[in-house]
Amino acid sequence: MLPRRPLAWPAWLLRGAPGAAGSWGRPVGPLARRGCCSAPGTPEVPLTRERYPVRRLPFSTVSKQDLAAFERIVPGGVVTDPEALQAPNVDWLRTLRGCSKVLLRPRTSEEVSHILRHCHERNLAVNPQGGNTGMVGGSVPVFDEIILSTARMNRVLSFHSVSGILVCQAGCVLEELSRYVEERDFIMPLDLGAKGSCHIGGNVATNAGGLRFLRYGSLHGTVLGLEVVSWGSCLVQRSPRGVLSRLSWAHVVAQVLADGTVLDCLTSLRKDNTGYDLKQLFIGSEGTLGIITTVSILCPPKPRAVNVAFLGCPGFAEVLQTFSTCKGMLGEILSAFEFMDAVCMQLVGRHLHLASPVQESPFYVLIETSGSNAGHDAEKLGHFLEHALGSGLVTDGTMATDQRKVKMLWALRERITEALSRDGYVYKYDLSLPVERLYDIVTDLRARLGPHAKHVVGYGHLGDGNLHLNVTAEAFSPSLLAALEPHVYEWTAGQQGSVSAEHGVGFRKRDVLGYSKPPGALQLMQQLKALLDPKGILNPYKTLPSQA
Repeated sequence: MLPRRPLAWPAWLLRGAPGAAGSWGRPVGPLARRGCCSAPGTPEVPLTRERYPVRRLPFSTVSKQDLAAFERIVPGGVVTDPEALQAPNVDWLRTLRGCSKVLLRPRTSEEVSHILRHCHERNLAVNPQGGNTGMVGGSVPVFDEIILSTARMNRVLSFHSVSGILVCQAGCVLEELSRYVEERDFIMPLDLGAKGSCHIGGNVATNAGGLRFLRYGSLHGTVLGLEVVSWGSCLVQRSPRGVLSRLSWAHVVAQVLADGTVLDCLTSLRKDNTGYDLKQLFIGSEGTLGIITTVSILCPPKPRAVNVAFLGCPGFAEVLQTFSTCKGMLGEILSAFEFMDAVCMQLVGRHLHLASPVQESPFYVLIETSGSNAGHDAEKLGHFLEHALGSGLVTDGTMATDQRKVKMLWALRERITEALSRDGYVYKYDLSLPVERLYDIVTDLRARLGPHAKHVVGYGHLGDGNLHLNVTAEAFSPSLLAALEPHVYEWTAGQQGSVSAEHGVGFRKRDVLGYSKPPGALQLMQQLKALLDPKGILNPYKTLPSQA
């Protein structure tokens, strides 16, 4: 499955692309100025509209009257100071920059509803934004869209100590929610490297995966309900108070659709087989169908015993065999299985000064177990490690049980992204592949790119078949990009993989969806967008192909 037409890159981006094999040009154009993750004081990020071939849609621009209306809706929550708007206009990777002149900071679902009703009437585009930690440019404006921040919507509304169901506003930071539920002997079903900044609403909107996916599955299963501010009485029956419809079991408490209609699906039921499971439309929709304002999510009990093993493997074949053995011997207590290659460990050591606890190896795996009986779990893990070492699957290893050492071992995996950002400009790919082919693309690219790339690394969630493929260079190079794309996407499509495993689509990947979705699926997505957001004001230029 391939895109219906080739990507149209701007002229400056194509200059210097390789013609004959091995003909590489020098970096040109605005991207050559900087790496993707830059320290303060480095050159300003070029505007997205200047960097990419994208054209502004015919939305209205914000007027003084609009600002006055917003001030009435969210008193004290209207930000127009250019300096304060710099950060929310730029993505975390510092490669995309919008030019929004207005940021709104509502506190309630009702305020979000009023904002969207006004924007719908005035044809003003809106860019929802949580913690702005995304990797695909889905949380920052492309042009001058109004930024609607959920940062002040940060209250926990309820928690049930028997069922483990948490109801909270969308702006709650994931790490703070983790602390909240852990104090009550539960844990959040997802854990991310960006947990200190990301918002739960953004996690749900992007269907974030993360480090606990192997054990607890995706948010499509752990999110229990929806309250949506929706467009259209064609979906549900209106009432004087808005729309009240108990849909499915998606407990994303509030989702606001394009015209400000509120669809309330605030159920705490784990089973509700009454009709279409409409909440699934909004999990992973990246704010293009509605704005999530409150989330209800099922939290598992906090494990009484957590063990982490960090192991060195002599090859990727041994990594795969270790995973198979691990599943068979650890069974129900296995909660994470992560892998990284030797270059990842070298970069973590070089840039972050984190030392490897085991002898140098071509590959490393991190295994976590979570259970209710410390002695039982330690015994099972011990038997597994003894078998793995004795059979040659593992050449060296260490194990941690106390919290401090567990965090130290996890840091080696979680901080790889940070180490890569310090190595130069980073080309990032988040791929879902058959496990047995997971590392082949890394080997392929090292041979293909040769000395033109600084480093080509692979790491990720082996248990989920999710590879984080990263290529670093001293600076952005159009010729290097041309060697990477569409090759990486074509290779992935050839394995029946996905071009986005967990990072979403956003702005960056919208025109490569054809490598993972057939034309009929893309057409249906466009029809759903037109139904729920007929004016297209919700997070435009994102998720759907530009030619759709």
